[in-house]
Amino acid sequence: MTEAWYAIYTKPNAEAQVARTLIERGFHIFLPMLPPRGDGRSRPVFPTYLFVRCDLSQVIIGNLQWVPGLQRILSFGGRPAVVPDEAIHLIEAALREIEAAGGLPLHRFKPGDRVVIEEGPLAGLRGVFEGPVRPAERVRILIHFLGEANRAEVPVEALRKASDDELLPRRRGTRGRGRRIRYAL
Repeated sequence: MTEAWYAIYTKPNAEAQVARTLIERGFHIFLPMLPPRGDGRSRPVFPTYLFVRCDLSQVIIGNLQWVPGLQRILSFGGRPAVVPDEAIHLIEAALREIEAAGGLPLHRFKPGDRVVIEEGPLAGLRGVFEGPVRPAERVRILIHFLGEANRAEVPVEALRKASDDELLPRRRGTRGRGRRIRYAL
């Protein structure tokens, strides 16, 4: 067997602790981290996961499995799942792009902005932007749905700013049987 990457599942917020311990034990690890945001803290790209490169046939498995904060090695069918080198390279490349861009883009919405949901089960609905939801990278909007105002949490990428013509409520075009409605402007 040769060296390969394996995904390690950790307890919440224990990724760095598990990484340090594995490095101390001589393992090569990869813990992809996002650049710091406003609070100055870096966050893992994949919360509760990190990657370790080793040859499992040459490793004393106890050195790998018995680490404080480590839950398990990701496995399928009772065998540790190999993460392809290409996947690790893609993650590294994406992180370099994010770093070159100065970090993840922050949303450009302010509380009170009118927005339209473009993706997901609520696609097409209009709403009012309320703000970010912690700790997830989701935002809260207020939508008028089923006759009342409701809050919804959606990924910020699913939103776009509403144009002026989308802000007006849609009017009926006919009274039925083809009779047009003429609205006064």
